[in-house]
Amino acid sequence: MPVLKNSIPPRVERRIPMEVAVVLDGHGEMPGREVTFTENVSARGARVVTIRRWTPNDRLTVKSPAGNFRTSARVAYCQSLRGEGYAIGVEFLDPRGRWVV
Repeated sequence: MPVLKNSIPPRVERRIPMEVAVVLDGHGEMPGREVTFTENVSARGARVVTIRRWTPNDRLTVKSPAGNFRTSARVAYCQSLRGEGYAIGVEFLDPRGRWVV
């Protein structure tokens, strides 16, 4: 099923509304780390607020600022937050450490 621009693909599992601090790294055009937060989480991914525009299938690193969780991740979607940044759906690819759920 094709995904329309700015649409969010259906979720595989239920997400829990929860703000969790995370660090994003690996943006191709804007290198450097970004400290931000999640809007909701699951065992396999999260919706994260970011100032950077990402492209679906971009690869990045997601980790907790405390350092007990780290994973490479894939961007599932990037949705504009109307001039206040973006929300990205990330799928965890190889989680290590303790995640929140």
